[in-house]
Amino acid sequence: MRLRHTLKPLLLASSAAVILAACAPAAEDTPPPEAPAEEVAEASPAPAPVLTVDVLDCGTIGVSDLDAFSSAGDFAGQSDEFTNTCYLVNHPDGRLLWDLGLPSQLVGQPPFTQQIFTVSVEKSITEQLADLGVVPSELSYVSISHSHFDHIGQVDQVQGATWLVNQTEYDAMFPADGAPPADPSLTENYALFKPMETQIIEDRHDVFGDGSVVIFKTPGHTPGHASLQLTLPESGPVLLTGDLYHRTESRALSRVPRFNTSEEETLASMATFETRATDLEAKVVIQHEPDDVVPLGGIIR
Repeated sequence: MRLRHTLKPLLLASSAAVILAACAPAAEDTPPPEAPAEEVAEASPAPAPVLTVDVLDCGTIGVSDLDAFSSAGDFAGQSDEFTNTCYLVNHPDGRLLWDLGLPSQLVGQPPFTQQIFTVSVEKSITEQLADLGVVPSELSYVSISHSHFDHIGQVDQVQGATWLVNQTEYDAMFPADGAPPADPSLTENYALFKPMETQIIEDRHDVFGDGSVVIFKTPGHTPGHASLQLTLPESGPVLLTGDLYHRTESRALSRVPRFNTSEEETLASMATFETRATDLEAKVVIQHEPDDVVPLGGIIR
């Protein structure tokens, strides 16, 4: 704040004006002096950064039985189809890609079914970036909400970016004691993160330093699960859930998937997330929920 620097000149100028007015003829009024133009400019708030977010289609996930998505058992026998979205955050100081979708090897292949999941991908991240006039080398950062198969699938395409990850999720992927990772079936996928420049971030990380793009920890689905807060010129505050919630019903009923690492942590994260959403009056986007994703029309402004 520059109040200390501008206050003294203004007081001196005001005093001088009073003295001149007392010495001048009564018929002539002396207007008060204006503050120097440069001081007025310095006192004006800085304009908000121009931020846009492109929504990428990183696959589709059919679920034949949703029982695994609620420890309460009330989703048993239901089926659903999830969107699987990634987000290209365009900031004046760089670009962040949030989440990495299903593997690009699925592009052009018929839907693949394993257990309760049927997955498919129409276009790779690289192809979708090209449609936007962006190449992967122009990405400043990548960050994943968590390390499940449907959020890390195309890490091979973004090797030049800096990976932002909190210590808890990093340790779950690469245990220091030589223990197997959180999901041993993904060991080869995890290994593709190792050559990348890695920045270990705090539980709350302001990506560009101006509060417009903030990664915040919401553990429980995985040990270091995170969500993303955006502040946009038209939409205002927007919260991307990661997999804190999978469906509208999950959020409405506070349902915790059976495969989460901690139900207690998940419920605590849901509570703090909802407080944040209320305090900010934020729009919430459940990344796997078509009812939230489709109306975005491919971009958030």
